[in-house]
Amino acid sequence: MEMSGALGDLGTFVPIVVALALANGLDLGTTLIFTGAYNIITGIGFGVPMPVQPMKTIAAVAISERLTLSEIMAAGLTTSALLFGLGATGLMYVVQRLVPLPVVRGIQLSQGLSFAITGVKYVLKNQNFTTGKTKGNRDWMGLDGMLVALLMFCFIVVVGGSGPPPPDHDLPTDTTDTEKQPSSSAWRRRLQRVPTAIIVFIVGLVLAIIRKPSVFSSLSFGPAKPIVYSHIAASEWRRGFLRAAIPQIPLSVLNSVVAVCKLAGDLYPDKKSAVSTTKVSVSVGLMNLVGCWFGAMPACHGAGGLAGQWRFGARSGAAVVFLGGLKVLLGLLLGSSLVKLLDAYPVGILGVLLFYAGLELAMACRDQTKRADSFVVIGSAAMSIATSSAAIGFAFSLGVHILFCVPDMTPASVSEKFRSIFRREPLPSSTTGTITTTTTNSGV
Repeated sequence: MEMSGALGDLGTFVPIVVALALANGLDLGTTLIFTGAYNIITGIGFGVPMPVQPMKTIAAVAISERLTLSEIMAAGLTTSALLFGLGATGLMYVVQRLVPLPVVRGIQLSQGLSFAITGVKYVLKNQNFTTGKTKGNRDWMGLDGMLVALLMFCFIVVVGGSGPPPPDHDLPTDTTDTEKQPSSSAWRRRLQRVPTAIIVFIVGLVLAIIRKPSVFSSLSFGPAKPIVYSHIAASEWRRGFLRAAIPQIPLSVLNSVVAVCKLAGDLYPDKKSAVSTTKVSVSVGLMNLVGCWFGAMPACHGAGGLAGQWRFGARSGAAVVFLGGLKVLLGLLLGSSLVKLLDAYPVGILGVLLFYAGLELAMACRDQTKRADSFVVIGSAAMSIATSSAAIGFAFSLGVHILFCVPDMTPASVSEKFRSIFRREPLPSSTTGTITTTTTNSGV
């Protein structure tokens, strides 16, 4: 199940890496080796299946605006330098304490729905990853047809059901006893131990080989020689920062650090102290401050990847250690030639995996049962998806949350709130929705 869970994030990883390799000349072998090493180190260090994902905004801008590899690396380096600075100075902890839980849940809901919608598009539409555009409706039949994707979806639903039950502490207070407990059916319990992600991934791999048997002739042994990007021009630093890093930074802070730490605390409560915003922020910074100089794809952690890996069975850092070892092995043995095989992989199957990861992340918001909190969560998701900007959704939901708190604000409560942020101690309890809400509802 750990191995199965390790594959739960491939719906995000594979399409973006293949697109950057085909459209921008990214060296796949170098990226696999470095991201594999990141997986191994973070799996051992955090003890949870901390995902390593592409920085999605940088990737999207790089593909749409045809950024050079030097500009992509400049964007990754500047974004990561900021995150490293925020983590090393302790300022990321302040950001964490300032963001209320309903706002975090809104970020998770918007990212989850965005992943799920993208997964549906992968199933329904032919994709051109080199341009980031669709190429018309996908055929029903064929080795990458909608029927194959639908069968894989039904297989996961029948075998895995709605997924494993969440930790008891993460359930809403009005959850019934039936929902809290796993199914009493012995048959259901046996089915839930089937590693669905591994089976689905292997099916896709077999179909890819059948679709394009010529990929074997294009495979070559040995890693590619990495290129050191030690002479990035001033114009490349400027364009990479302005075009790609600036829109990436809010998403990295909110989703790759704040939201992923909250989700890790929900899913792995015994590891909460190990997965702090300070450590995760420093981790993202260090990964890219090393790898980007050698041409590795700018990478981060992400709540969507964590949700997907948990959904398919990952329960410890062993899952991503296994995944990292596999990446390093493939990177050393086949290098960039592996891109031909990944390009032949059925996109519809990747869409099913991405759809499931998105839904699992979106369901994290189910603990926001109070009316005001639900309003903030849904408003954040609506604004983020409508504007295609997590930063705008965050600003909107934070503003609405503050407006809800205004009637109950007093000078003393506001002063105590901000003093508590820097004291590193639980916030004073009161009723939800005021400026002095409980620790559960006012901070991550």
